[in-house]
Amino acid sequence: MTGKVTNQMIQAWNGEYEANRERKLASLALSKSSLNAVAFSQEKANAMHQKFSVEVKTMEVADQKHSGRCWLFAATNVLREHIGKKLGIENFELSQSYLAFWDKFERCNYFLEAMIDLADLPENDRTVSFVLQTGVHDGGQWDMFANIVARYGIVPKDAFDETWQSCNTREMNYALNRALKAEAVCLRRMAREGKPAEEIQAEKNRALGRIYAFLCSCYGRPPESFDFEYYDQDKVYHAERGLTPTAFAEKYVADLLAETVSCIHAPTKDKPWHRTYTIRLLGNVVGGKPVKHLNLPMEELKAAIIAQLKDGKVVWFGSDVGHYGERELGLWDDQSFNLELLTGLPMEISKEDALDYGFAAMNHAMCLTGVNLVDGKPTRWKIENSWGDKNGEKGYYVCSDTWFDAYVFQAAIERKYLGNLAGLADQEPVELDPWDPMGTLA
Repeated sequence: MTGKVTNQMIQAWNGEYEANRERKLASLALSKSSLNAVAFSQEKANAMHQKFSVEVKTMEVADQKHSGRCWLFAATNVLREHIGKKLGIENFELSQSYLAFWDKFERCNYFLEAMIDLADLPENDRTVSFVLQTGVHDGGQWDMFANIVARYGIVPKDAFDETWQSCNTREMNYALNRALKAEAVCLRRMAREGKPAEEIQAEKNRALGRIYAFLCSCYGRPPESFDFEYYDQDKVYHAERGLTPTAFAEKYVADLLAETVSCIHAPTKDKPWHRTYTIRLLGNVVGGKPVKHLNLPMEELKAAIIAQLKDGKVVWFGSDVGHYGERELGLWDDQSFNLELLTGLPMEISKEDALDYGFAAMNHAMCLTGVNLVDGKPTRWKIENSWGDKNGEKGYYVCSDTWFDAYVFQAAIERKYLGNLAGLADQEPVELDPWDPMGTLA
C-alpha cells in the first residue's frame, strides 16, 4: 500500500472542517442526537400516511419477541388469513413455536450432514468455514418454511404455545451451536479415519437424540394430535377433534403452499432475468425440496404482488430493514432521511452494487397487505410486521415505493398471479455459491 496519510493532509482537513459551517452545525446536532433522528424529514414523511387504494383486511399483528423468527411469523400470517377466510375466523394464530421446533431440529441434522459431506476439506476452506460460521439460528426463507410444513404440518397456537425460550432464543442458539461444533469435530474425525458410514450415522443420530431432548426442554414436546376449536364471525363455536398436524395442513393449506413460487429481484450480472436459482448448502430438511428462486425485473414482481393483493390475499416478502427506517412511526422511506446533507458523505449506491459489495441483502420477512396506486403506479405499501402493536398503526408499517425498489429482494407469489411467467418457475435452477446474497436468511 502506498497511500500513506501525512500530517500535512490532516492539518489541511482540520482547516477545511473549521471553515465549514455545515460541518460545525452537524457537530452540534449530532453531539446529543442519533444520526437518523437528525437526518429525518417530517415534511417528506407526511406523504407516508397509512391510506391505501388497495388494502386487504387482516388480523391483529403478532409479536416474535426476542427471536429471529420473522420468516415463520410472516408465513403463518399468510396461512392464517387463508384458513380464516375459509372458516370465517376473525382472529387467531398458528403456532410459530411448533414450526421453529422442527426447523431447529432439522437444521441441526442438515448442519451435521454438511459437516460429514465436507469432511475431506480443511476447516479453513471457504465452504467449510461458511457453514461453521453460519451454524444454526432463527432465520429462514419461504421454501424452508414450506419444507417444514410438508414434513410436520401445522397446529394452532393454542395447541402449542410460546415458552420463555421460544421468545428469547439467544442462549438456546448458543447452546445448540456449541454442541453442534463439538459434534462436528467428532464426525469429521471419524470420516477422516475411514470409519464406516453406518458408524458415523449412528454417532450423528445419538447427537440428534440429545438435541431433540434439549429442544423439548426449551419448547415442550410437539403434539402428535390436537383439537381445533374456534369461533366463527357469528360467534358460533366449532371443534374438530383428534387432528394430526399433517392432516390439518393437508386439509387447509396444502394447495396454497404447492402453488406458491419464491420470486426474487436480484439485478446483478451473474443472475439473468427469468431464470431460476438455488443456493448450495442452503436448506433445513435433508431430502426436502431445495430453495428455488425465480428472478424477475421489479416491474414484473410488483405486478404479480399487486394482482395478489387485489384478489384479497396478503404477500410474504423479504427485505433489508436496516436502511432509512423510523420504528416508532412504523416507516421505511429513503426520501424521509437526508443523510447526504447531514454527513457530507456520498450515499448513492445502486441495488446491484449494494448486493455485490455486501451493503444490502434480505434480513427480515413481513407481509404486504396493501398498496396505494396513483394512475396505476404504486406510491407506498402497507406492511404487517411481527414486532407487536406498539409502533406504527397498531403494528402495521408503511414503506415508500422508492424504498421498495431498493430494499425488497424476495416475495412468495401464487402461480396464478404470475400469469405467463409462471412456467418459468419450473426450470432447472442454476446453483449459486453458499455465500451468495440471495441465500441470506430473514
